[in-house]
Amino acid sequence: MKLIKTDLQGVFIIENFHVEDDRGSFTKTYHKNFFKENNLCNEFREGFYSVSHKNVIRGMHFQLPPHDHEKLVYVIRGKIIDVILDLRKNSSTYGKYISVELSEKNCRSVYIPKGCAHGFKSLEDNSTTVYNVTTVHNPESDSGIRWDSFGFNWETDSPNVSQKDRNLTEFKEFESINPF
Repeated sequence: MKLIKTDLQGVFIIENFHVEDDRGSFTKTYHKNFFKENNLCNEFREGFYSVSHKNVIRGMHFQLPPHDHEKLVYVIRGKIIDVILDLRKNSSTYGKYISVELSEKNCRSVYIPKGCAHGFKSLEDNSTTVYNVTTVHNPESDSGIRWDSFGFNWETDSPNVSQKDRNLTEFKEFESINPF
């Protein structure tokens, strides 16, 4: 496994261990000691996955304190463009965002710290995205930023977005919580 810094403070791309042979492939997405050695949270409490059609946009989601969490996200089928927005007022990268392509072929993960909103657009039908989080989901702490309110170009004229995500707070109206 290899850790790659990004332009957002505390957000990392992880090149997972991956091998292929005549039987198929094997990918390691988590190793507690690797996470510990790199000062990443290494205690995940809950895991989810979603299956999305092409041009589905999910996000930008996060949990508010005290139920905020780190996320480890990767794709086991298909391909997505994963987007992370820094909501931490005290961060040197507050208000900035990055995007990372995650796919079954590139075998990468993205590690997202507390205080960042997360979302993605599916680039293929049946893209399956896995999320591991360090706290258990708490509906009262569930929050988000409207997907089209912070300047990212999603490169689609006809996104498929849930009503819930269409009704999220716009970034300019969001008041960051310190510490996040």
